[in-house]
Amino acid sequence: MSGGHAHPLHRPGNTPVHRLAPQVKIVAAVLAVLCVVSTPRERYWAFGVYLLLLAAVWSIARIPPGWVATRALIEAPFVVLAFVMPFVAGGPTVDVLGMALSEHGLLSGWNILVKGTLGVLVSLTLAATTAPRELIVGLQRLHVPAMVITIATLMLRYLDVIAAEARRMRLARISRGHNPRFLWQVGATARGIGTLFVRSYERGERVHLAMVSRGWSGKMPDSGRSAGAVAWLTGLAPTATAAVVLGMALWP
Repeated sequence: MSGGHAHPLHRPGNTPVHRLAPQVKIVAAVLAVLCVVSTPRERYWAFGVYLLLLAAVWSIARIPPGWVATRALIEAPFVVLAFVMPFVAGGPTVDVLGMALSEHGLLSGWNILVKGTLGVLVSLTLAATTAPRELIVGLQRLHVPAMVITIATLMLRYLDVIAAEARRMRLARISRGHNPRFLWQVGATARGIGTLFVRSYERGERVHLAMVSRGWSGKMPDSGRSAGAVAWLTGLAPTATAAVVLGMALWP
C-alpha cells in the first residue's frame, strides 16, 4: 500500500474533505447512498438537492466536475438499461415525441438512472478524497471483520499487478494470431480468463504467506488519532442535510 501504488480514482489534496478521518467519510458515504435509495422516485426535486449537496462537497474538495463525469462512465450499462426500459415494459403508455412509451418503464428507467448515478458519484467522491490505505484504516476503525480487511488490502495492493498480467496474456495471444474481436475466438478468451484466475489465486497465496511470515496480523498500521465530535459533526453535515431532504420527500 505504498505511495507507488496510487489508485487512479484518488486525487491527492489538502482540503478539509481530504483531511477528514476516513471512517467519518465512509459512514457519510454509506448513509448518503441509503438516503438516495430510500427516496421515492417521484420526488424529482429531492434528487436535484442531493446533486447540489455533492457539488458543494466537490467545490470544497476542489474536484472538477469534469473529472467526476469522465469516471462516472463506468455506469454506462445501467444507463443503457434505463433507456431501454420505456420500450420493453408493459402497462399504460404515454406519447413522447411521437413514440408510445410505457409509463411504468419511464419511471423504472428514471429510478435506475438517477439512483445509480448518484450512488456512483458518492462512491467516486469518497475514492477521490480518500487514499486506498486510508480506506483500509477507516474500515479497521469501524471494526470491520479482519478477514474483510485482509481481502480488501490484497485487492487494492495487487489489482494493478493482476491487470498487468492480463495485458501481458492478451499481447501473447495476439502475437500468436488470436484476435479477441472475433466471436468464434471467445473460447480462447474464456480459457485465458480461467488461466488468469488460477495465476491470480496462486500469486495471492504466495503473497499472503509472505505477509504472514513478516508479521502480518490482519491489520494495517494505524498511527492516527480517532475522530473527535467536531470531525463527526462536520463530516456528517451533508448527510444530515440529505436525511432532512429524505424526510421531506417521505412526508405525505
